[in-house]
Formats: sequence, structure tokens, C-alpha cells
Amino acid sequence: MQPTRKSVATAAALLVMATAGCDSGGGATASHRSSAKSGCPTALSSAKRAVKKAEQVNAPWKGPTTGPRAVHDKTVVYIAQTLTNPGVTGVAQGVQEAAKIVGWHARTLNGQGTPDGLRAAFKQALRLKPDGIVLSGFDPGTAPEEVKKAHTEGIPLIGWHATPAPGPRDPQLYTNITSRVEDVAKISADWIIARSHGRAGVVLFTDASVPFAKRKSDLIKKELATCSGTKLLSYTNMPIPQVNKRSIGEVRSLLSRFGRKWTYSAAINDLYFQHAAPALRAAGKDGAGAPFSIGAGDGDPSAFQRVNGKEFQAATVPEPLSEQGWQIIDEFNRAFTGSQDSGYVAPVHIATPANTGGALSWDSEGYRQAYRKIWGE
Repeated sequence: MQPTRKSVATAAALLVMATAGCDSGGGATASHRSSAKSGCPTALSSAKRAVKKAEQVNAPWKGPTTGPRAVHDKTVVYIAQTLTNPGVTGVAQGVQEAAKIVGWHARTLNGQGTPDGLRAAFKQALRLKPDGIVLSGFDPGTAPEEVKKAHTEGIPLIGWHATPAPGPRDPQLYTNITSRVEDVAKISADWIIARSHGRAGVVLFTDASVPFAKRKSDLIKKELATCSGTKLLSYTNMPIPQVNKRSIGEVRSLLSRFGRKWTYSAAINDLYFQHAAPALRAAGKDGAGAPFSIGAGDGDPSAFQRVNGKEFQAATVPEPLSEQGWQIIDEFNRAFTGSQDSGYVAPVHIATPANTGGALSWDSEGYRQAYRKIWGE
């Protein structure tokens, strides 16, 4: 990982110890926390423990260290649900980087965020006669005929956030790469419970058109409900491709409805807070103040910039995007050589201003070296 992570480990630990209670993301005053009685002492205690573990900054590689040597002269096509989703784009960049290492050609196609666009991109991918195809951010059920044709032609399919759970999805996917949605959802809700001392008014943003995203937000809602003092004010559905157009209006409406009761936000990824910021700023809100927001997934560089600068986002639960791009190439190599998938799932992590060290991404330490050693490159 970046040298800055190690250099701030001690400082981050001292800061956490010096910060009272559960103020892991900064913000609410110590006097407020100490004077407010928790609405859920048992859930709060559990949330604090989970958040403390997830905020640890050292992340040595725990992924695969053995596997088949790299085959060469392969072509893979990466179908992006939409390139407006920074997480999808970040993984695409990782795929491109790793493909160059093993001498493969990687091409990215944009599905434009619509079923028709995804099916068109999939048809284009099939016409290119690739050795493998990535389904990034969309369910295989979106394009059943194209999936069937890929199988008929012997083209392995690998998903990224294509289904709710990691691992193989027979017969559709050789494997699906994602953190465990249960872990991401739980830690996002736990962060709100812990940081608010069990007293929060929450707005939850989701994209109900994507099964993976909908399940994640449902799980966040379920975990928030374990704390009686945490109130879900609104469960707001905004499809990812529409976030840039709808966010300002939605945020204005939420502010009008809930005012100061809206103290925390969670969203299925960080993109929502990029577009919510202008409306919050226009309403006179302080970027370092309420509503304190956590993105439950992706952790692209722009999210880290907002978190580090305390600009209307207090935390993110980042996917190791580049690392997962490399994992996609490794999984394809296993598929091409008739091996089983690696079975690796990245651990959950929370990034806040206290533990990023100014970094703009989160990946396990040493993943590039580990994969290159496996591949013999």
C-alpha cells in the first residue's frame, strides 16, 4: 500500500484513543456524546467494537499466494454498467493495469446504465470474440440471451458486483468479485450507531433497480433498526445513472422535510454524496458537520478527497478497486487453465480523515507483488 498508510498508523491509533466514545470520523463534540444517554447500549457497544476493528490501517495481503502461471495472448472485454459509477471505473483501470502485466489486451465497453445499453454492449463484446468477459455492476439476468451465447461459445464470465455474494454462480459466472455485502452494510450502519452514540436521524440512499444495491441498502436498514435510538427518516431511491440530475432536488426536499433531524446519511456507494454536496452547501451546511455521511462501497479517489477534506462526507467503506481489477485478471487466468477460482474475498474497511493519511485509495499491502509472483511476471 502507499507508504503514507504506515507512516500514519501510530498517529491514527493515538488519535482514536484520544477521541472519546465513538467519534471515529470526527465531528460531534465530546460534551454532547457524554451528556446524551445511548438509545441502545448493547447495540452501541457491539458497533463500537466492530468499527474500531474496521478502522485499523495495517492490511497485509491475505489473498492468494499460489496459482497457475500466466498464459499469454488473451483478450478480455470489461462491460461497465455505467462509467459514471466511479467504482466500476476504478476496477476497469485495475483490469487494464494487470492485463498489461501478463500481455493481454483489455477493452472497456460502457453499458450506459440501462438494460438496452447493457445488452447492446454485451452483443458488441461477443462480436469481438474475446477469451473472457467481465460483467461489472449488473446482474447476468439483464442479458440472458447474451449470457447463454457466451456459454455456448465457451467464453468464461466473471462478475464484479454482478450478484449479491462473492464466488462462483453456476452456471452463469465463473466467479463474482465483491466484498461481502452483509459485512459492508453492517459496518456502515454500525459506524452511524457508534459515531452518533446511538442517536441518529438517518437518510438512506439506494438504487432499487440494481439487486445488489437494493440488498445492501435493505441490510443497512436492518442493522440500523438494532438501535432504538437510530431513526430512519427516509429510504430514498435514486438510480445511479440519475443521481447527477436528481440529487439537488432530492436533497432540498429532504432538508425541507426533516431539517435538523437529518443528522446522518448512508448510501450504497459514494457517488450520491458527490452530487448531494452542492445542495447541502447552498443550504448553508458545513461540509464537516451534519448530516454526517458514509458511503457503503466503492471508495473511489473522489470519495477519499471528500473524506480527507471533510467536504460533506465523513467516511467511506472502500472496495479495493485496483486490487479487485488485478483479481479479475488472476481469476480469468485460473479459468483459462482449468483451475478453480481463488475464493478470495477482501476484508471490510472504514476510511475516515483519521486513518487515510491523505491517501486516495485503499488496497491491501503487497497485492501487486503477490499476483506477479503467482503469474511468473
